[in-house]
Parts: sequence; C-alpha cells; structure tokens
Amino acid sequence: MRVLLVTGRLAYPVVKSVAGKAADVIMLDIGVAAFVTPKLLEEAIKDKAEDYDLVLVTGLSSSDFSGLENKLGVKIRLGPKHAFDIPLALQYADKIEFSHKVSACQLLANIKRENAIKDYERLEEEAAPEFMLKGVKIGWTSTMKVMAEVVDATKLSDVDLIKKIDSYASADIIDLGVPLDSTPEAVMHAVKVARSATFKPISIDTLIPEYIEAGIEAGANMVLSLNGSNIDMIGNLIAEKDIPAVVIPDDETLESLCVNIQKCKDIGIEHIVADPVLSPVGHGAVESLERYIDFRKEHAGMPLFFGVGNITELIDADSIGVNALLAGFAMELDASILFTTEHSQKAINSADELKKACMMMALAKERKGPVKDLGIDLLVIKEKRPRKDLIEPGRVIEAKRHEWMTDPKGSFNIFIDNGTIYAKNGDITIAGKDAGPIMHTIIDRGLVSRLDHMGYLGAELMKAELAIRFNRTYLQDDRF
Repeated sequence: MRVLLVTGRLAYPVVKSVAGKAADVIMLDIGVAAFVTPKLLEEAIKDKAEDYDLVLVTGLSSSDFSGLENKLGVKIRLGPKHAFDIPLALQYADKIEFSHKVSACQLLANIKRENAIKDYERLEEEAAPEFMLKGVKIGWTSTMKVMAEVVDATKLSDVDLIKKIDSYASADIIDLGVPLDSTPEAVMHAVKVARSATFKPISIDTLIPEYIEAGIEAGANMVLSLNGSNIDMIGNLIAEKDIPAVVIPDDETLESLCVNIQKCKDIGIEHIVADPVLSPVGHGAVESLERYIDFRKEHAGMPLFFGVGNITELIDADSIGVNALLAGFAMELDASILFTTEHSQKAINSADELKKACMMMALAKERKGPVKDLGIDLLVIKEKRPRKDLIEPGRVIEAKRHEWMTDPKGSFNIFIDNGTIYAKNGDITIAGKDAGPIMHTIIDRGLVSRLDHMGYLGAELMKAELAIRFNRTYLQDDRF
C-alpha cells in the first residue's frame, strides 16, 4: 500500500525518521501539523494524490477531510496523534479502515484490545480444567482465576456485604472471610446472603470445623482451608459433599503440606488445591517461592493456590505493579487461583488489576512472548512511550500568583462519593462523573463570576476526577 504522511515543519524530522521507507512524507507550510486544513492540504497534494492509496494527517487535526477525499479520489484519514505511533499505524494500513474522526492510535488500541479479549476468551473456552467450580474452570490448562476475599464477612450488614461482593465484579470466586469470634448461624446467614447476591462460586474461609460445616450447609462451593487441625473433624463431610478444598501446611513446610494433602486424599477428597503459602516480603517471600517451585516439580498437575494478598496488603507500594509481577510469578508456577483482598485503601481495585494481569499472562504464554504489546495492559500512571507536543512557545511570561478575592457568587464545596463528583454552592449541588460537564453547568447557571475562581474550580474538579479514576480519596484543597 502506498501511504503519504502529512506533517508540519516542527514534526517533519521526527515523522521522516520513524516512517523510514514504509511511507512518503510531505511537509506543509505550517509549524504545527494539527492546524492543517482541507484547502491547505489540497494545494499540497492535488497533483500527486493519484500516486497514493492512503493519505494520513495527524490524529490531532480537527478538520473534516471527507469532502476533499471525494474530490481527489484518495483516502484521507486521521493517522496517530503522536509520531512514535506511526510505525504501528503503517503496519496495519492495509488491514483496517482508518477513520475520518477517530485517530489511528485510538482505533488501533481498540482493535488490539478487542482481539486480545477474544483470544483470551477462546483460550478459556478451549481449556481443559482439573475440575469445575460452579461453572468456573479450575486448574490444568484453564487460565488463572481470581478469588477476592470479603474480610470479616459475618460482621457486615447484609447491605454492606452485598456492596462488597458487587465491588468484586472482576473476581471469578468470592471468598467469605470468617473471624474467630463468629458463630455457625452468622456463617450460614453470610453464605446465604452472598449466594443471593451473585452467581459466582462462594468459598468459606476459616479453619474452624463448625464454621466450615455451617458454610457447607448453607451452600458454599469451596472450603478454604484444611490442615492438620481440622481434616479429621470436617474432611469426611467435604469428601461426602464432593466440595473442592484448599489445603495448607501446618508449619509452612513442604513436608507438612504433602502430609495434609495425602490425608485429604485418603478420606476421599477428590478436588484439592494446594497452598504452599506465599509469605510477605521481608518474612520469607523468596523462600516461599522456592516452596512453590519444589512443590510444582513433585506435583505437576495439582491446582495451586497463590496468596497474592499476603504481599500486596503488607507493602506500601502501588498495588498495580505488585499484582502484575506476582501474576507473572504465578503463571510461571502454573498456579490456578490467585487470592487477593481489598481490605486496605492501598489495595483497592486489586481484584480488577489481578484479573487483567491474568489475561495478560495467558496471552503472553499462548503467544510465547514477553508480557507487552498484547492489546491490554496495566499502565495507569506511567506511559509506554513518550508523547512530545511540538509547539513553538512564542514570548514566555513567568507565572505569578495574584491576591485571592472571594467570588460574589459564593464558594463551592467539592467532594466525591461512589464514583460521582459533587460541587455544592449554597442550596445547589451539581453532580457528575467528569470535571468538564460540571464546570460547564456552573458557568451556564451563572454560579461563578471571577476568572480566577473558574480556574480554581477547574483544577479542583479535575483533581476529583483523577481521584475517582485512580481509586483514591479526595479532599478539597489538599495536595493530590
């Protein structure tokens, strides 16, 4: 395919460099390519349009080139917004139809993501599991599943329990953590409420036999966990009901884990998930990974439980990268279930992060390549590649503050709740998901009269929007 790239003076050297021999490049008599107009473009390419199958203008352009496209008889579409995405666009130039309105980089990102999700769904559909857990494939060639714990589930009100379960939309299995001071009645009630709130499998998380029995009676689909303290008392019931169980060691040794697994097998428990126990960083994390490696060497086919939450909850670092890395370790260990909690604020959204990480690992494993350029990623703060805005600064003026004056129209209290931004001025409260529409409504209703107040509100509303996007709290006038 013959492709012509259109750019301005500032970006020309970069565009020419990244395009190489894959496309021709023409420089228009403008500084910034985003300002290209149909008239300007027509003058530049009218004598050479027939030499090309596709003309790409910068994705930053707001002009409509569809009329010129019809006039010249050549496709004129939006390319990437940034020069460094040009090679990818050229790679797909003869495979997809670029748009008049959507930049090529966004179009390609959407296509790659859709293809990645389809590939992941195909992998899971074709997978052969070790066993099924209420319709969810566990182990063998199936993809890793995410189990999300509701901490102290029996202490929550029904409404709060349902809200927490709903927040785990990305999880495959819902785990109900049971505190020591609970009761069998409270366990039964929590399991019944959970079953009414979701179709996902429910696991009961306790070592106390009475609580496990109550959970099974109420309809729990899995038991977490069995060890030497409870196998003899509750193991027969689990075998009789044919319920999968996570088995842990008594003393975090491989020998103890193997002994407990054999006990479970001897009494007829068929579906066992082994948990060598992942230790927190600073308390034997590397040693625990060695246990996983040694166990996997001896038990190639047995499903493995990987307690990611043991690390994410006990390290003051953003959970996104931690979850991604641990999911990678789990993939190499051929783990089946990744366990997490969102008990602390810093771990919020871990279930979603882990699920996406599991998808990434499955795709990378199937494609036999690194965990990059898959179509889905966990890049939230940092960027994959730099974006350079080539603008001539003109005359530079040093920024200075001026004395703040109260707006006669009054002040605003800004806060967020459940994913919504609220801006309160007297008896009026404006609510929305994005900063822009809220600011527009404030202006349209005449609730602000000073330009500096408008600027302040715009900045605070954007901080509130970013807080929602990054699952953070927001407090007006606090540093973000």
